[in-house]
Amino acid sequence: MGESGDGPGPLEPLADLKARLRSLRARRRLSMITLSRRAGLGRTTVSQALNGTGVPTDATVAALAAALGGDPEELLRLRDRAVPPAAPAEAATVGSSGARERFEAWYRTYVAHRYGQLSVIGLDLSRPERNCWPLDAAYLSLEFATPAHGLPPGAYGVDRVDGAAVSVERAEQALAGRLRTLVRGLAGSGKTTLLQWLAVAAARRELPGELAHLKDCLPFVLPLRTLVRRGELPAPHEYLAATGCPREDAQPPGWADQVLLDGRGLLLVDGLDEVPQAQRARTRQWLHELLAAYPRAAYVVTTRPSAVPEGWLADGGFAELTVRPMGGRDVAVFLTRWHDAAAADAASTQERDHLAALGESLKDTVRSQRELSRLTTTPLLCALVCALHRDRRGHLPHGRMELYDAALSMLLHRRDRERDIDAPEGLGLTEHQSVQILQRLAYWLIRNGQDELDQDTAVDLIAGALPAMPHVARQADAEGVLTHLLARSGLLRQPSADTVDFVHRTFQDYLGAKAAVEARDIPLLVRNAHDDRWEDVLRMAVAHARPAERAGLLRRLIARGDRVAKHRVRLHLLATACLEYATELDPVVREEVRGRTADLLPPRSDAEARALAEVGPVILDLLPGPEGLEDDEADAVVRTASFIGGDAALTVMKKFRTSAVLRVRNVLQSSWHSFDTADYAQEVLGHMPSLSLLDIHSPEQLSLLHTLTPPQGLHFHGDFTASDIVSAGNPERLRMLYLVSNSVLRDVELLRSFPSLEYASLTDCDNLTDFSALARANIRRFYLSGERMQGGAGLQHLPDLEFLALNVDLEPGALRTLPIHVGLDSLMLGDRACKCLGTLDGIGRWAGLSTLNLCGSVDGLRLAASLPCLNRLMLQLEAGMAMLEQLPPAPQIRSLMLNCSDGVGDLARVRSALPNLTTLEIYCWNEHRKVDLTPLRGMPDLTVTLHNAEEVTGAEHFPPGAVTRYPRPRTNPRSTSRTASGRSSHGS
Repeated sequence: MGESGDGPGPLEPLADLKARLRSLRARRRLSMITLSRRAGLGRTTVSQALNGTGVPTDATVAALAAALGGDPEELLRLRDRAVPPAAPAEAATVGSSGARERFEAWYRTYVAHRYGQLSVIGLDLSRPERNCWPLDAAYLSLEFATPAHGLPPGAYGVDRVDGAAVSVERAEQALAGRLRTLVRGLAGSGKTTLLQWLAVAAARRELPGELAHLKDCLPFVLPLRTLVRRGELPAPHEYLAATGCPREDAQPPGWADQVLLDGRGLLLVDGLDEVPQAQRARTRQWLHELLAAYPRAAYVVTTRPSAVPEGWLADGGFAELTVRPMGGRDVAVFLTRWHDAAAADAASTQERDHLAALGESLKDTVRSQRELSRLTTTPLLCALVCALHRDRRGHLPHGRMELYDAALSMLLHRRDRERDIDAPEGLGLTEHQSVQILQRLAYWLIRNGQDELDQDTAVDLIAGALPAMPHVARQADAEGVLTHLLARSGLLRQPSADTVDFVHRTFQDYLGAKAAVEARDIPLLVRNAHDDRWEDVLRMAVAHARPAERAGLLRRLIARGDRVAKHRVRLHLLATACLEYATELDPVVREEVRGRTADLLPPRSDAEARALAEVGPVILDLLPGPEGLEDDEADAVVRTASFIGGDAALTVMKKFRTSAVLRVRNVLQSSWHSFDTADYAQEVLGHMPSLSLLDIHSPEQLSLLHTLTPPQGLHFHGDFTASDIVSAGNPERLRMLYLVSNSVLRDVELLRSFPSLEYASLTDCDNLTDFSALARANIRRFYLSGERMQGGAGLQHLPDLEFLALNVDLEPGALRTLPIHVGLDSLMLGDRACKCLGTLDGIGRWAGLSTLNLCGSVDGLRLAASLPCLNRLMLQLEAGMAMLEQLPPAPQIRSLMLNCSDGVGDLARVRSALPNLTTLEIYCWNEHRKVDLTPLRGMPDLTVTLHNAEEVTGAEHFPPGAVTRYPRPRTNPRSTSRTASGRSSHGS
């Protein structure tokens, strides 16, 4: 065309088009092979377009624009200008301009109204009218995956799916600039809803900025399951009639044709998988004819993953997107929007409040129950859970098996039947037949510890079932049955060309457990119960089993726990978790199971919390509270959940967010980093009436501080800048500031921004050299620690300290010269400081010292006896009991804490050195867990608190209540392994 000598007209735009395409290719650094593959075009076609040897087709330009990230409209305009003028032809009659505008205005309103409701087909509810809700309120922008060419896994927005690097984007970003898109997604993944949203947003001209290339488009929604029943697929002028539009006769002559020809049409073609297999080639040809006739129109086509092969429409310039499973945040948003939408139609304020409460309750349930969180990965299944939860007025947590039954019925049978889809793969299976076959596949995967099976194995397993299913065998062979289940069941998928797996692990466990019970494989279930991969299988097997089988399974489970010490805690706790699924059970068996965990729940210490957390998330279902718990139990329950972390544990933390127990509040505030940042801020911290000390580990946490009640203290971990720290809290309210492992700060000028600051702690801030700003701060309590921190750095600027803690290198005898005024009330010396000092010489300078905390061995403890106000002595870590031998009787010391790494040994030293002692705290750890209180008998006012002691003697010499043990001893302790750790305390 351009080189035939027809004149200069077409040559300039063709040269411009060539230059634009070559520039885009150079910018993207794509080889011809890569560009050809990405665009889905032949190398010759690509070469001709980039060399300007002819005017490319609209389809070629659109495909290149998508592959190169160029503006398709601009490139298509250049292409149109390069086309030689056509011979004069009689203009098509499309009616008057005014008539077209009036009809288009009506049509936009019609589309917005018709597709403005979402519905779940296949729900068996008591009130079917509840199956619909407004699209505006319930639509959720899902994530899509596209191949990530040239970007490494781990780069921002890049993930790995089935071994391939993919770019993950929200729907708006994934569709940006694309005129031709094939969307793949599992049953119920939101493909149809996406098309409805595109139709409504385009009709209203409310598309987001990313989809500006579609802003003036008129949408045509074409559900293929409806169209194929008409026989021939419709031409544009038949679209309205084919989809049941009541005013199809009112459209101006040639209107739809002209809309598409002008590039203002948006064809939303739904459900290639719902076209019978024999007609898919014809459907593909129909699409190609549309592309040839209307190259400037926009196309979005949807299908289930296995219905058509990869690249099925690549020669038409279609980019392929895959709908990703919903994550926890998406599920929470969906649940909120669903209940908001349902509330919009509520008849009363009371009903709206009830729906809001149901929504919050359901979010907690989905988070806390792992099988539910595994199930709710698509909008369809989320909507199913919402509808059933509402229909049963919030009793879903005790009806999960009923939920799985309903979901399987919907996916395997009801959904296709109620949409009049009749065996598109040429095979019809009943729900029972599908379940029987799927059970075989699920149980094979579970027994063999596999996540997927190769296709040949799947075919062999199905072939083994067909002789007992003659009705199925007459319709198809095993390979045909597998193809049908992959396409229609919504439960299976092909992660690669020759492998098969279950989309939802919870359905695999449900079906596999049913198969195990039917096969009477109870011993096999019990033998594998210690493996967390069998955990949910055991629970569901208890639900599927008949009463006698159920009792036998649970008895075998606790008996194995009794025999096998290393799995005892896990097996006994798993048996207890299974009770929820035991709808009918011998009361004797129920009590046997509960008796095994009576000494484990609730936990009473940090060590017990850690031991339970090691069992894994199964323990979360069993944690009690907050009602009915003692303070130590509430503290340990929250610690257990915090050690596990994640969405399921978040529901436990939420229950305690208004607790008045100080230790519980401290755990809640320090556990933020173990959970989703935004969710924890909104659902836990945001509901706490006050915040004392909040840990900050990430910029995201920092950004959310303004949404919370200003805390009195902040604990920063890592390299936050001075401006980050200053902007974080309410300057007038902040009283405590901890900075840990910060290498970017060079000075402490930021402290001047907090006029109410009383306590500053600097740990491993290795590059701090300028402490002069301390002189202008109002700090009364100061902690300095770190291998590279300067000993005594900046202390001359803090003349009025009341509390000083040092764990830095000091010069020997430095206590004589430290520039701290005589009014110091409390002094802590860490192990590093003690080792460097060697002696307490000089401590007598602070005659008003009331608390002395030593974490290392040091000479000169005798000098403490001369301190008249010394009331509390703390010996921790390497500071051993032997140091008391240096101490002459010190009657002024009334309180002693021992947290020594080598144990406490003979307490007779305590009695001789501290004759007026009234309070003694002992922390036991490592192998030193035996305490003999006998040497302290006869000390009339002494109260003793013991932490983590395993064996205590001599307590009978003290009056009732004088000796307290943590954790509190249990009346019937079992042989459960405990671990504990000692820790040093900064405070007095």
